[in-house]
Amino acid sequence: MKRAYYSSLTRSRQNRGTLLVSVMIGQMATTHAKDICKALAIEKPKIGNVKLIAVDGHGGSGKSSLAGYLAQKLHAEIIRTDDFASWDNPFNWWPLVVERVFRPIGDGAKKLSYPRSKWWANHNPEPVVDQPVTSIMILEGVSSLRKEFRNYMSFGIFVDTPEEICLKRGIQRDVSTGKPREEVVKLWQQWLREENLYLKRDQPKRYADLVIDGTQPFEKQII
Repeated sequence: MKRAYYSSLTRSRQNRGTLLVSVMIGQMATTHAKDICKALAIEKPKIGNVKLIAVDGHGGSGKSSLAGYLAQKLHAEIIRTDDFASWDNPFNWWPLVVERVFRPIGDGAKKLSYPRSKWWANHNPEPVVDQPVTSIMILEGVSSLRKEFRNYMSFGIFVDTPEEICLKRGIQRDVSTGKPREEVVKLWQQWLREENLYLKRDQPKRYADLVIDGTQPFEKQII
């Protein structure tokens, strides 16, 4: 078991004055086990009657796994930014989410349908058809806490995982699909350059309501 060296109050989402109690574990900051249901209970929907949770972090940080865990716990549907982004358009796809997800929810839609982006030449994903709009929905993916989305989000989570671990996970994941390793490494290196520009511009970790350690079990951090 790692030793907790010291604790501190961390100000997050400074424009709202939200305070989170954090514990430093080694060199990584993580949050005391958080009752996510209680945390959401005090938040208000910002689109219609839907509370949107953003799950942000580096590619390969563990966002998808955390979103799946939360979806089961909260009976929430997941919207994945990977269905809008691509290698060719890593970050400028955000208007599509506003058009195809946020506006329909705001207009009272009960179901969502939208095409999904292509990541590879032979990648032809089926569109999302009649996805239920639940009272809590999760937007999972890199830049889900971007500035352009913050007026829509009721709660933000940042999965904090060292970049070298994320890179290793991402390369292993994509190589396992049969893609040439050299091509995958080049794409991931380019992706991380773009990703770091976003992290510097929008500071999602600083804005998040909750920071999760992506190297530790989620169930020990969120109850």
